[in-house]
Amino acid sequence: MSASARRCFAAFLSFGLFVIPATLPAQARFPANEDLRHVRGVSAPRLSPDGKAAVVQITGATADGAKSHLWLVDLQQNNTRQLTYSPAADKQGEHDAAWLPDGTSVLFLAKRGEQVQLFRLPMQGGEAVPYGLKISPPADMKAETAALNVSSFAVAPDGRHIAILGKDPATAAEQKKQRDKDDAVWVDHDSHGSRVYLLALTQTGEADGPLVAVAVPPDVQSAAWNPDSEQLVVLSHAMNNTADLGPTGRTWLVRLDAPEHPEQLAAMPATAKNVVWSRDGKLLAFHAQSTKDAPPGYSDLYLYSLSGKSLRDLSSGFSGSISEEAPVFTADGESLLQSVEMGVKAGIAKFDVVSGQVSTLNFPAPVVRSLNTNQKQTGWLYLSSSSTQAAMLEFAPAPAEMARTVKIPDLLPESWKSAASQVVHWQNEGLTLEGLLYLPPQAAPGKPVPLIVDVHGGPLGAWNDDFAPLPQFLMGHGWAVFRPNPRGSSGYGAAFAAADKNDLGGGDYRDIMAGVDAVLKRFPVDENRLGLMGYSYGGEMAGFVEGKTARFKAIVSGAPVIDQYSEYGTENNSWYDRWYFGKPWEHPADAWRQSPLAGTARASTPFLLLQGEADKTDPLGQSEEMYRALRQAGVPVEMVTYPREDHGPLARAIFGYPSPEPWHGFDGRKRIVDFFEKAFAQSAK
Repeated sequence: MSASARRCFAAFLSFGLFVIPATLPAQARFPANEDLRHVRGVSAPRLSPDGKAAVVQITGATADGAKSHLWLVDLQQNNTRQLTYSPAADKQGEHDAAWLPDGTSVLFLAKRGEQVQLFRLPMQGGEAVPYGLKISPPADMKAETAALNVSSFAVAPDGRHIAILGKDPATAAEQKKQRDKDDAVWVDHDSHGSRVYLLALTQTGEADGPLVAVAVPPDVQSAAWNPDSEQLVVLSHAMNNTADLGPTGRTWLVRLDAPEHPEQLAAMPATAKNVVWSRDGKLLAFHAQSTKDAPPGYSDLYLYSLSGKSLRDLSSGFSGSISEEAPVFTADGESLLQSVEMGVKAGIAKFDVVSGQVSTLNFPAPVVRSLNTNQKQTGWLYLSSSSTQAAMLEFAPAPAEMARTVKIPDLLPESWKSAASQVVHWQNEGLTLEGLLYLPPQAAPGKPVPLIVDVHGGPLGAWNDDFAPLPQFLMGHGWAVFRPNPRGSSGYGAAFAAADKNDLGGGDYRDIMAGVDAVLKRFPVDENRLGLMGYSYGGEMAGFVEGKTARFKAIVSGAPVIDQYSEYGTENNSWYDRWYFGKPWEHPADAWRQSPLAGTARASTPFLLLQGEADKTDPLGQSEEMYRALRQAGVPVEMVTYPREDHGPLARAIFGYPSPEPWHGFDGRKRIVDFFEKAFAQSAK
């Protein structure tokens, strides 16, 4: 576990829900390893201002470089066409699309040159044109006018301005020092921060003058316009890793006619994010750290009154968890629609603005995400999926009304054979727990199959019942897959999320093992052929399992935490870990008790480590420590490292989602299969 471990699995969702291209062989079968290199993703549906069209982002397959492109969906004719293309030098493609409010153009970000630029693509035809944004840095930067590297943007509802975020460019002197390799780094003393600028537009959507700097101190994180386009809320954090000491967020109210005089909203919490305005401009809805004792990143849904300068927590009693997607005010202003997790399901909840009463909307699919509408709310888009159905784009007149499926490219073909998950419930130590079990068709009474236990990341994460390539791939080898949600998982309320505080590898481990016992008791799986795997916190749990039991024939650990002492001192942020067990030097017994390394003297199970060399969340040294300890203890252990790979990207690659690294995921999956096959074969002798 680490400061950003939960983001490892949240990062899967940032790629959207995933689809399979229709170019696979026609014969129905479970996917082979190569097939997972041909998975595509769909994300970020954006409804046009007139409600007749949409733009979606399609992420290409790993085998094709995993670039993203924008596709235009005609909702009336129910057809799609690719809208944007990119040169070979652009490795990421087009992303972060938004409509101009009059519907005449689509804006997006792309790197076609040295910087990421903001482009405008006219819908009547023609090529996408960059705005060519240049900035005059603040006087204290002593820098020349330079091109802005855009990180994000927000279009005003009236279409007359865009708020644009980007980091200060390097000065000419700094660039020369880089070329001369006079490049010593003074840690936590970077003078370049992310700032927000205003760009005025003409009636045709072109730039109308230079960028105007907003006097909000860096690092700026986001900007959100009010309905009349005269004010915006800007969120900023302190620079230079100050967040490692605790939350540093500040919220600013900026008037369009006075960008040099932002007003800080002092009552807004330091963890505020995903801010949206009510339709009358009187309230702000946003996410921030829960009022209950819960892991950092466990958010509640709040309202802030601009006139009364007061806060209300709308979701403190909600039995599920608030997801990362921003809330949406309904047209009458009386409710907020919010993406939520509810156990293994993910959907939309409706929160009453006055009473806080919550109800969940009913959808046929177990997982619904990416809810989107336009200013007039003339229609609604969302993505739905299940264990056997990859992403579908749905369009509905209203969120709770019957939706129709909209054609998007390359949906899951019949040739990709899938087996449905089953929700398994069990009891342990007074808790009701659940997980997902994937059984291959050949599993039957008298014909038990091997079982792979797959532990999710986090620990503040969860397995949802959506489409996942990896379990289908593993079932193709004749193995069942069990994905438990032990205590500490999201989706079950704040108390459940906090239930493993200062107890990592304790109650959560017992929950998983009780789940394994429940599966063995009820389903045709072979207790003599058990394997366990996990990534991030799942990899950490794999390390705990290594030192606690010999029930498994093989264990695979991806990017784990092994030693809470060394990981705490080398990860990219320690605030998350600090909540769980405090500063290790102040609580040495707690830190060591919750370190898998402490149990290696009792280890005996063959162990495989998969690790990204550029991992800043759970650094390379963690896997190296475990490898050395097990090797010197005489335990069969293997370690494979992947150059250039950071934490989340390697996870996405191994789990079968689009990755710019063409072979790392393929290699990781092959090694996982070979490792389990060898162990199961030896157990049969």
